[in-house]
Formats: sequence, structure tokens, C-alpha cells
Amino acid sequence: MSVNIIIGADHGGFELKEKICEWLQKEGHVVTDIGASNFDRSDDYPDFAAKVSEVLLTTPDSKGVVICGSGVGASIAANKISGIRAAVCHDTYSASQGVEHDDMNILCIGARVIGVELAMEIIKSFVRSSFSKEDRHVRRLKKVLTLETGLRE
Repeated sequence: MSVNIIIGADHGGFELKEKICEWLQKEGHVVTDIGASNFDRSDDYPDFAAKVSEVLLTTPDSKGVVICGSGVGASIAANKISGIRAAVCHDTYSASQGVEHDDMNILCIGARVIGVELAMEIIKSFVRSSFSKEDRHVRRLKKVLTLETGLRE
């Protein structure tokens, strides 16, 4: 199953992103690499989290991956954008459940936390998962979306 994957990384995730992009293409996925296109120690993760989010929101049936040093900054930045549900996942269970239960659309990874083999397994779990649409998960997602708009029931 081919998936559209939007991917980006700052200097902390640059090397891992390059390996992941190559692997994803070999797996048959459509990869949009928004950068960084070269290693630049002075670049900033919020720029790449924002760009991945922007492209993701305008590309139907796509998923996003943002890689920085820890994954935390990228997750915080991406979650500031309406319509984005991003999380740091360094295990396959969270990557899968985040999609199935919470409709997570961006996976954040810390290149200084995990290696390339584990990153590939986590991304595989993320890409293969889909939102369950079970009543309880739909109900909870609606509550999350309400929080996003600043409205309370």
C-alpha cells in the first residue's frame, strides 16, 4: 500500500531523514521531502514542523513525519497548527495507536533518541495504521477538535 508521506527535519534529524526518505521510496511510498536539503546547524525545527503541516493539510490522504533531535520540539510546534495532531513516538505501539485511536497525522521522531532501524519500524506502524472510527474514539476526537477551536461544551 503506497502512502503519500510528507517529511522534514532540522539539523538534528537531517541524517536520519535522508536515510528514511531513501527507504520509504524503496518501499514504494510517495515521498515529499520539504527539507532540510543540506545540513545547517543554525536551522530551526519549528520551520520544518510548520512546512510539513502546511503541505500535509493540502495533500489529501497523506501522513507527516518530522524529525529533530528529540522529537519534542517538532511535536510542540506542529501541534500549534489547526488540524494537526502530532506526537512523539519512539515505539511501534504508540505510533499505531496514535493513529487508530487519536487520528494522529504527524509522527515526530528524535534522531538523538533512536536509531535508523527502530525509526523504520515505527514509521511502518504509523503508515500502516488508520483511524478506527469507533464511537468512543470519534467522541474523543470531537472533544480534542473542540479544544483546538477554543470552544468548550
